[in-house]
Amino acid sequence: MSAKAAKHAREMLLKEYRGVLSTQSKKWPGFPFGSVVPYCLDALGRPLILISRIAQHTHNLQADDKCSLLIGERNADDIQAAGRLTLLAEARQLTDIEEIEAAAVRYYRYFPTSRDYHKAHDFDFWVLQPVQWRYIGGFGDIHWLAADSVPQPNVFAGAQEGGMIEHMNRDHADAIHHYLALAGLPAGEEPEMAGIDSEGFHLRVGATLHWLPFPAPCLDPGAVRQALVQLARAEAWPGSEVIQA
Repeated sequence: MSAKAAKHAREMLLKEYRGVLSTQSKKWPGFPFGSVVPYCLDALGRPLILISRIAQHTHNLQADDKCSLLIGERNADDIQAAGRLTLLAEARQLTDIEEIEAAAVRYYRYFPTSRDYHKAHDFDFWVLQPVQWRYIGGFGDIHWLAADSVPQPNVFAGAQEGGMIEHMNRDHADAIHHYLALAGLPAGEEPEMAGIDSEGFHLRVGATLHWLPFPAPCLDPGAVRQALVQLARAEAWPGSEVIQA
């Protein structure tokens, strides 16, 4: 049951891209301070955020790195019946130049406009290191999950993922439109692929992100290519089946 709950929790983490970050108030000791932040996942599957040095939550994290991130199922009619995920974490500011550069490349793909204000203002990347997860899938579906049970390292992170995404956006715009149609999602502005992991891929439509699952996990680029071709030719989202390169 825990493994299934961890998988559902990870899918929620992938499907959503914003949450409520709660920090320990520096100005009002003892009180939690909540703020809204967008996030994407880093190479190890942990939430990556970009926050301003003058923001209250940044001051709070600098004084006490313990925090939580609440993620809720988007567009839920009944928020008490919908899925939600709370991450208890220790926040760490990225200071190593290679870590910062890798974070920037990844984050900008998900949130392109952040490139401008990152340059114009004092913003820093922080990663939320999991301590514990609390996943609620609905009434009675409640789980405490270990720190390492939900995140999954992205086997394609880096140049390999970047190359696949560039290829899809440059040469297969029609396929990307088809994926959105298969999933019943509006295309709106010109959609682009933003990320690929072993379990699925992110498409960005304007400022909105959608994560779509592969029919089965893909552990190498050949399997990814086969899965994307299969989806491009499909008339309905296929059920689970083995995808091998």
